[in-house]
Amino acid sequence: MHSRSRKALGIAVASALALTVSACGREGGDGGDRGSGGEASPGITDDSVTLGISTPLSGATAGPGTCTVAGITAYFGMKNAEGGVEFGDGKTRTVEIEALDDTYDPQQAKANYDQLKDDVFAMTAGLGTPTNRAWRDAAIADEVPQALIMTGDPLFSDPEESPWQLGFVPIYQNEGEAFGELLASSGQQHRVAILSQNDDYGEGYVEGFKSAVEGADNIEIVEELTYEATDTSVDAQMTELAASDADVMFNAMSLVPLAVSALQKAQQLNWTPSWFLPSNTSSPGGVLTPGGATAFPGVYSVAFSKAPAGPAAGDPDVVEYLAALKQYGDYQDPPAFPHCQWSWMVGATLEQAFGEMTEPTRENFMEALRGISGFEAPLMLPDTSVDTTEAGQPAVSTVVVQKYNGKGYDTVTTFE
Repeated sequence: MHSRSRKALGIAVASALALTVSACGREGGDGGDRGSGGEASPGITDDSVTLGISTPLSGATAGPGTCTVAGITAYFGMKNAEGGVEFGDGKTRTVEIEALDDTYDPQQAKANYDQLKDDVFAMTAGLGTPTNRAWRDAAIADEVPQALIMTGDPLFSDPEESPWQLGFVPIYQNEGEAFGELLASSGQQHRVAILSQNDDYGEGYVEGFKSAVEGADNIEIVEELTYEATDTSVDAQMTELAASDADVMFNAMSLVPLAVSALQKAQQLNWTPSWFLPSNTSSPGGVLTPGGATAFPGVYSVAFSKAPAGPAAGDPDVVEYLAALKQYGDYQDPPAFPHCQWSWMVGATLEQAFGEMTEPTRENFMEALRGISGFEAPLMLPDTSVDTTEAGQPAVSTVVVQKYNGKGYDTVTTFE
C-alpha cells in the first residue's frame, strides 16, 4: 500500500511527517519482544514493517533533512510498485515510514525517539551528530536499531560501544584525510586556514586532514579558528582568517546558511582561496550557487554518490532515481542536497539486509545488516561501495575528491 505524505517533502515541515510507502521491512526482535522461536519484534508483521526517522524538517538544516526522508520514501515506493521486497523468510512486506521533525535540536530528537520506539521496528536515515547522539544510549538500552543514520561520528560505527547502531556516510576523519592527501600530493607550497565547528563534527574533519598532511613539508597551517553550531554568523572568524593570506580554506562546517555566508564574506574581503567543504554542505544548488563559488580558483569536496547535475545527469541510475523521487517521494525538483541520493542508497542497503533475514526480529536484522560487503548500491560512484563488515567504519567508508565545475562536480586526482 502507498499513501503520500500530506505535505510535499520538498518544503520544510513544521511538525510530524507521516509517510506510508510499500516495500519490505526489517524484522524485529530483541529483548522481551523476542521469543525463543524468533517472535516478531514491535513494528513488523507478516505483511508490513514500520521504520522511524527523526530528522530536521524545519529550520536551518531543513533542506538536507527533508532529503533524508524523500530518498528512502522514493526507493521503497518504487519497490512497492514493483511488487514489494522479498525478505529472507520468504515473505514480501510493505514499509511504513514515520518521520518526525526534530529541527536539529537534540532534546526534540530524543522526544521523537520516545514517541516512535514502541511502534517502529527500527530507526533509520536521520540527519545529525548531536541529534542522533541524544537518543543513542536509549536505543541501546531498548535494543532498537539505529541503522544507517546520517552522521559521520565514528562512535556509531563501533559495534562494541554502539551495538545497535551503524552509520551510513563516511566518518568525518575519512573526508578530511582524503582532501589532506590530495593537497599534500600537489607538490606545491600551500598555506591553509581552518574554520571548523566546535564539536565532534569539526574535530573529526580537522583530525583527518591534519593526519594526512603531517610531515608534508609543502603544507603550512597558518590560522585555525572555530565557531559554535548555535552561531548565526562567522563574519568575525572569516575576517581574521582572510588576514592570514592563506591560499587554501579548510571549512569543516555543517550548517548550510553559514557555509553560504562564509563564501560570500570571503569575497567581500577580496580573499579568494581554494576551498574544501564537507560533503553535506557542498551542494551546488543549495550552497555553491548562492555562495558565488565560481569566484574561487577551486572548490573541492568529497563524494560517493552520483549527482543529478554534472557528468552523471543522463546516467540510468540517476534517471530512475529522479523519476521515483518525484512520483513516490513528493519531491518535485531535482534535489539541491546529496542527502536525497544518500537516503535512496540507504533504502537499497536495507533491502540487502532484508533479503538475508530469516526471523522477524531486530537482532536478526542487525546480524544481516552487518554482513553486507562489496555492495554497489544504485547511485554509487566508481571505486566506492557499501561494506558493513569493518569494525569502526560506517556502511560507506570510501570517497573520491571532486572539484566544482560551475554546475556540478568532476572527480579529480590532482589539486590545481
